[in-house]
Amino acid sequence: MKKREVMASVKDERLVQKRRDQMIKGAVALFKQKGFHRTTTREIAKAAGFSIGTLYEYIRTKEDVLYLVCDSIYDHVSDRLEKELDNKKGTLESLKLGIANFFQVMDEMQAEVLVMYQEVKSLSKDALPYVLKKEMDMVGMFENLLTRCVENGELKLSEQQVKIIAHDIFVQGQMWGFRRWALQKLFTLEQYIELQTELLFTGIKGDALKMVPDTKMDVGK
Repeated sequence: MKKREVMASVKDERLVQKRRDQMIKGAVALFKQKGFHRTTTREIAKAAGFSIGTLYEYIRTKEDVLYLVCDSIYDHVSDRLEKELDNKKGTLESLKLGIANFFQVMDEMQAEVLVMYQEVKSLSKDALPYVLKKEMDMVGMFENLLTRCVENGELKLSEQQVKIIAHDIFVQGQMWGFRRWALQKLFTLEQYIELQTELLFTGIKGDALKMVPDTKMDVGK
């Protein structure tokens, strides 16, 4: 599925990216406070630090901004996971590292993720399928990690088990942001990662923790 092109009249790609990053940051704060439909493009421009005229040099519609917000979140998560996992695929340690990195990104971008899920329904019919596919691609990254572990004999899982566990990991990462009002009163991020990882590993293979010497964790620390 082709990426939707957001038109800009400015030709300097670095400047376009800089201005759009400013737009995204300002828009996220506004969408979180007021919602997508109640936020105006003039307010987005002001929050980004430039005029409404400048704003329209980099986007055409308010929906373009929402699309850029969603797209940047998925790109950030995908880039982070790919960079961290390139050299360690197919081991339980790589799975552990992938989970930790994903949860950390969800913590760093919790406002963006919350806004995205609240407002993604406002995307147009041509933009929504692309955004949803990017989410499935990220779930697919965990499917690939799990599959490589199976191929290397680290885990014994069926194809269906691999798919549901990949979705479980994805939802657990998002839950840190969605339910932060409750979870952050009980755990630090590090404790949450350790506990969820230990429960996951124990669930998919009772002796998985024994196979990775430094994976055994004490959540109380």
